[in-house]
Amino acid sequence: MAKYQFKVDAQPQYLPEQSAPDQGIYSFAYTISITNTGELPAQLISRHWLITDARGQVEEVKGLGVVGHQPLLKPGESFEYSSGCRLRTPNGTMHGHYFCVAEDGERFEVEIPPFMLEDGGSRVLH
Repeated sequence: MAKYQFKVDAQPQYLPEQSAPDQGIYSFAYTISITNTGELPAQLISRHWLITDARGQVEEVKGLGVVGHQPLLKPGESFEYSSGCRLRTPNGTMHGHYFCVAEDGERFEVEIPPFMLEDGGSRVLH
């Protein structure tokens, strides 16, 4: 088992009721589950997302924490949150990383695996 390790799972979903395809607006929600699979407690400090639409346009999103939280997770603990984004195309992808600090002061990054955003349904890319 790695000393510093989080596992990230994403569940994306298309939101037709918040979308307006005739105006080029496609809304998506996603639920992220973050689990500390390492040996030490660690805190999620910030996030960095790259959101790419079907035309290759990339939106970069950086910020402290997730949905107003900077969760401190002990080994085995999880934190789940939901958020959303809008695209100008019916599909795209998201991926990125979280910046974390362990209880012993060690800093590390956690990859957020790419996942697909699709208006006909969404899927995780593994």
